Formats: sequence, structure tokens, C-alpha cells
Amino acid sequence: MGTDVVVGGASAAEAEAIERLFADWEQVFSRFRPQSELNRINADPAPVVIVSRLFASVLRDALEAAAATDGLVDPTLGGAIVAAGYDRDFALLPARDSQPPSPPVPGRWRSLRLSGRLLTRPPGTALDLNGVVKSLAVDASLELLEGDGFVAAGGDVAARGAVAVGLPGGGSLRLRSGGLATSGITVRHWHRGDRLKHHLIDPRSGRPSTSRWDEVTVAAGSCLAADVAAKAAFLLGDDGPGWLDDRGLPGRFLEQGELLANDRWRASVEPEAAVA
Repeated sequence: MGTDVVVGGASAAEAEAIERLFADWEQVFSRFRPQSELNRINADPAPVVIVSRLFASVLRDALEAAAATDGLVDPTLGGAIVAAGYDRDFALLPARDSQPPSPPVPGRWRSLRLSGRLLTRPPGTALDLNGVVKSLAVDASLELLEGDGFVAAGGDVAARGAVAVGLPGGGSLRLRSGGLATSGITVRHWHRGDRLKHHLIDPRSGRPSTSRWDEVTVAAGSCLAADVAAKAAFLLGDDGPGWLDDRGLPGRFLEQGELLANDRWRASVEPEAAVA
């Protein structure tokens, strides 16, 4: 998934099981492995396909995330992310590409129908489940631990028992349990043509978001819930802090080095003196 995974509180056997879980999910959901199930499904011209149980489970969570965010987190943006230039593993992506961006591809999650393992979609639909896959893998990995501990992957954390977590932009907090996730563009961005591009696509336009935020960090009851909310708050721009407050979720926003916390963050987040 293009990131390091850090585990705390795991036995050797549990750590090996978590490593296998991430490897297995990579084989299913990677956009950059030609034989991944995701790529096979996207390449299949049939309007109806049978997917694996794992794929169906993750897609179902992605559709629930889309419904909960009024389509801001959309699993049908595979074409849009490629159009923006993210067409290979990020490590292989040139910092500057002279080619102009391709036409935008707005999201259309409402066109998907999932019944058990049977997926129906319009012709040409390209799925991308990266909006939920990593955070779901983190949550699933935490369930493999018998006792207290944490699993962290690329800024997404799930914890059982208190753990100190470093924050983007500096500082840290004590996460008592649940999840913490950050969505932003400070790491994954590139130039295509004369424009800065990144991987956070606004499904309403089909183009990389023009949000004012560089990063948004959210705490929630699970890593998945935090990740979905962070993406939605990022895409909502000025309305992001209030949107999180309305849902009782703490959020911290980074804009050109300046930090802004919503009301819920200021009321509920317990600072930690030192980063673990």
C-alpha cells in the first residue's frame, strides 16, 4: 500500500499475521499490480461480475462511506485518479510530467449495485477503493492482537489502550482507543502540464480538490471512521471544521503551516508531552 506498517503490543506470531494481512489485501486491491482483483474487475467489460468475499466486504464499506458523506468519499474514481496522472506506483511517478491532464471523470457511486458478491456497474466504471482500504486493513490488523496495542500505517492509527501519537504539523496526543487518520496532499502530489496535482479527487468535479487545507487529522471510534471523515472534511474546505463538529468528531486542520482545530478537538483532545 506504499507505506510502512508499525505495530505495538504484538507477539511475533501476531506481527506475522498482520504482515500477511497487508500482503493479501495488496494482492486484491492494488491499482498497480496487473493481476490484482481490482484490476481484473476494472478490465472486465461485463456489466455484472462476481467478486470475492473480501472485495465485496470492502466495497460495501466504501458504499456506506459514500452514503455517509453524500458522495465525497467515492469508490468510482479510478478513472479520475488516472486522468490526473497517478497511473503508476507513486515511487515511480515523475515529479513533473509535461502531458496535460486528461478530461475529468466525476464520481458515480450511486450507479453501483452490490448484492452479496454480485456487482453490477455501468460500462467503463473504474473502481478505486483506496479511500477505505488502508484504514480498514489497520482496523482488521488491530483485531489480530489479543491484548492492548496499536497498528499504524502511513498516518492512520488504530489503538486499543492508550498510546501517544505524533501529529502532522507538530505536537502529539494520547489516543485512548479507536482511530486517528490524516488525509492531505503534503506527500503525494506532482505536476502534470503546468498544474499541481494530487490524489484527493473531488468527485463532484472529477479533478484533484482545490481545498484550502494541506492536511486534515480526525479522531474517531475506528481508523475507518476517522479516515473517511478526514477525507470528507478535507474536500469540504471551509465547511470541513463545522461538518466534523456536527458529527461530534475532533478535527485538526493544517494550512500553510498554520493549525486550526474545530470545537470538538479543542474540547476533547488530551495533549501528550512527548511523541512515542
